[in-house]
Amino acid sequence: MPRYEYRCRSCGDTFELSRPMAESSDAAACPAGHDDTVKLLSTVAVGGTAKGAAPGPAASGGGGGCCGGGCCG
Repeated sequence: MPRYEYRCRSCGDTFELSRPMAESSDAAACPAGHDDTVKLLSTVAVGGTAKGAAPGPAASGGGGGCCGGGCCG
């Protein structure tokens, strides 16, 4: 289940809630009981190579991406 981050406008507390995507925009009360909250935009960083995955053109020094590196076809 996705986690969403919220901030309370009353006390300034930041908190997270796990809830279904269908409920992501529903109102959320802060842990202190205040109802004036706002959902924050979160960023996700994904990095690294999966175990057993072949490196892409940039990692192998092929340069230029797929079409520029000649790996298409």
